[in-house]
Amino acid sequence: MYKQFEKLLKKHETTIYGVVKATGIPQTTLYEWKSGRSTPKVKTLKKLADYFSVPIEYFLEDE
Repeated sequence: MYKQFEKLLKKHETTIYGVVKATGIPQTTLYEWKSGRSTPKVKTLKKLADYFSVPIEYFLEDE
């Protein structure tokens, strides 16, 4: 999931900080996903999907 998120960051030329400010998702949450310590909840994925204008399923696709 995190690799898909990184692709969107590059495509939209934004940073994790920008996403955090716009969505209210804690930065630590994003880093926990990156390290594999946690997985995203559907509600959080919905926020990201809305922010990037992609379907939630985008995050579930194979890299």
